[in-house]
Amino acid sequence: MKRALINENRRAVLVLLLYFLLTASVQRLSAQGHTFPPVPVASSSVEAFVDATERLGVSFQYRASHTSRKYLLETMGAGVALFDYDNDGRLDIFLVNGAPLSDPTLKGTVPRKTDSQYWNRLYHQKPDGTFEDVTEKAGLQGSGYGMGVAVGDFDNDGFEDLYVTAYGGNKLYHNNGNGTFTDVTEKAGVAGSGWSSSAAWVDLDGDGFLDLVVLRYLDWDFDDIWCGEHKEGYRAYCHPDYFKPIAPLVYHNNKDGTFTEVAQKLGLGKPGKGLGVAIADYDRDGHIDLFIANDSMVEFLYHNKGDGTFEDVGLASEVAVDVDGRTYAGMGADFADYNNDGWPDIVVTDLANQRYSLYQNNGDGSFTYASHTAGIGQMTLPHSGWGVHFLDYDNDGWKDLLIAQGHDLDTIELNYPNLRYREPMLLARNTGRGFVDVSRQSGGVFRQAWVSRGLAIGDLDNDGRLDAVVTTNDGPVHILHNETRVGNHWILLKLVGHKSNRDAIGAEVTLVTRSGPQYATVSTAGSYLSASDKRVHFGLGQESVAQKIEIRWPSGIRQTLKDVPADQILQIDEPAAPLTPLKP
Repeated sequence: MKRALINENRRAVLVLLLYFLLTASVQRLSAQGHTFPPVPVASSSVEAFVDATERLGVSFQYRASHTSRKYLLETMGAGVALFDYDNDGRLDIFLVNGAPLSDPTLKGTVPRKTDSQYWNRLYHQKPDGTFEDVTEKAGLQGSGYGMGVAVGDFDNDGFEDLYVTAYGGNKLYHNNGNGTFTDVTEKAGVAGSGWSSSAAWVDLDGDGFLDLVVLRYLDWDFDDIWCGEHKEGYRAYCHPDYFKPIAPLVYHNNKDGTFTEVAQKLGLGKPGKGLGVAIADYDRDGHIDLFIANDSMVEFLYHNKGDGTFEDVGLASEVAVDVDGRTYAGMGADFADYNNDGWPDIVVTDLANQRYSLYQNNGDGSFTYASHTAGIGQMTLPHSGWGVHFLDYDNDGWKDLLIAQGHDLDTIELNYPNLRYREPMLLARNTGRGFVDVSRQSGGVFRQAWVSRGLAIGDLDNDGRLDAVVTTNDGPVHILHNETRVGNHWILLKLVGHKSNRDAIGAEVTLVTRSGPQYATVSTAGSYLSASDKRVHFGLGQESVAQKIEIRWPSGIRQTLKDVPADQILQIDEPAAPLTPLKP
């Protein structure tokens, strides 16, 4: 397969426009109100992202508790969530933390957070754009060896709740609406067992309440297995092939604060080595589907049959393996339409020498492995990726890729001198005809080597440019503020469900300008162990008006807005009755 040669430069034209007011169920939210603290003078005039962690007042260190026994658990964490927990219009940050491990750790041990350095942390964004640690007030210190986080309003009360995964037991925190959270895990029946990884809130049966999909990584315990060469300094973390796969947990929302585990009943109980989960309606049949990234085995694509059950069509749809029919170390995943043809595509990160997988949706139930033709294959061959997200960082109307990178083996350079344990982030710009690596010219953060893991996306300062938060293994968090100097237009949509789930997760949004259509699915899932802002972002390029915004709500209701001005944050409420009946 030949790689397309991509060489295109674009220039944006600065345009200033007045905002307009919308009526009825559409409410305009202020995109002003606060700004980030002053930015120090940059050494480069082309920086797209700047590490703003210190000046925003966030100080967090993920504690992996590395031991000489090299337990696989130490290499994987952890996740981050961007969400507005107090509904003040500003995104807040939740960070998952590890727990101390003894050396050796006894088999059957459940790690505990012994002191505050291992707490999970909630950072509240203040009106001036800086953050304050409100963990104790919120009651979110947590317990256990944390892994991932999922965000969703499971009881439709208008406040975002948190589900935190861990080794040895997960936690569901109900948002009380007053700045505090209550641990309702026992009552809800969602503690789970074993080693949980990524999770996703999604309404699987269309009843208007969010259900919960929880991946589990491996059937694993603290066995003292020696892997790697038997000499000093060469002991390595064991390959996942040493361990058995394990079925995910799927919790149906009973609408009374409790859940029932239904993975086998729904056809979602296939054992895997799940690390990443993303959602979209890949065949546009009106029912949300699931993609699961598995480590070193076939990937799963679960087709929603519309009767409350699912079937794995990964092999039939050609997303289970790479172009050569080989499995790979699937870790992070995202599910979105990168080529603006109306059909959601899939990206999966993996380890060095495997190439990240990009699957282009053919619109007939099948996918084409497009890593090579789209330019992703060659640029990612020497890298190891984890968190990944489609995002239009420069607002030109094409979804780009931001990827957190770093190998899982801290001894990798001993055996493979051409590979690296610590790696810079990757920013791949979508030219409309494929992707080009623009990392080196996009800011100093892309020249710093980290052991990156989790990645969440959201517009932290409501300026229309998407920002990112990245976690590192046994290292600090990084807030990447988007300071791309372009004058392209944008729009940010906050959908509020009424007949559908309150978060509108699973809603499909089509936006049309004179330059063409774009498509998006409302979701907080995707990436790796992380949860992103539920608001839907579109870059409009030089177009100052969206000619049409069409929403297909999870309930089946269709809603259309016309001639919507750009450069605003817009709340759209689901109508009380269908405006246009949903057709099969």
